[in-house]
Amino acid sequence: MLAVNDLTLYYGKNCALHNVSFQVQKGEIVSIIGANGAGKSSLLKCISGLVKPNGGSISYEGKPLPAQTHKVTAAGIVHVPEGRRVFSSLTVLDNLRAGAYLTKKRKEIEAEIEEQYLLFPRLKERENQHAGTLSGGEQQMLAIARALMSRPKMILLDEPSLGLAPLVVKEVYRIIDLIRSQGVTVLLVEQNAKKALSIADHAVVLENGVVKKTGTGQELLNDPAIKEAYLGTGHE
Repeated sequence: MLAVNDLTLYYGKNCALHNVSFQVQKGEIVSIIGANGAGKSSLLKCISGLVKPNGGSISYEGKPLPAQTHKVTAAGIVHVPEGRRVFSSLTVLDNLRAGAYLTKKRKEIEAEIEEQYLLFPRLKERENQHAGTLSGGEQQMLAIARALMSRPKMILLDEPSLGLAPLVVKEVYRIIDLIRSQGVTVLLVEQNAKKALSIADHAVVLENGVVKKTGTGQELLNDPAIKEAYLGTGHE
């Protein structure tokens, strides 16, 4: 479905990604793990069109991925960036409507909103509340729900558990698994390596912008080197 080939990205003289290659098959959850500064977020930004790579290529469904962000979204890939960037001054309902900008028919938009309320019942309870007053977990749910309003084929999630309480993290991951069960392919970037690998069909380990290891989520969970580097105390 998605093929990243020899992707290279520089910020000035600093190399953020170097010859990164991996594939994502339709219906999979693929997790990208690595320490801070490994290039995980930069990778997602290249895929979604927020930054232009210096080399390599990205193909999607057998064709070159569009370079512009709005065209990437129109092709079926949505990006939920790190930091739960909801529209704070808008209500939950208006945030969801903003996510449906590719849909023109009002009935379709309203039907999709109801779908998100089924997936995220808490958002229904708060639909007239300003997004800026929601808890961190609720804002993360809203950010994901808003992305799903465009009916994507693939969703890019950047650190969805960052800063959340353990019980909320568990709920977010339950929702990610549910999203996949509904046919949406998931590319997940996480520092919470144990969670990310436990849910992944396949995973990629990035270190200083270079792919160090790939495998199934279970293989990497059981890999002694991965355990030592990413799954010890502080990585739960």
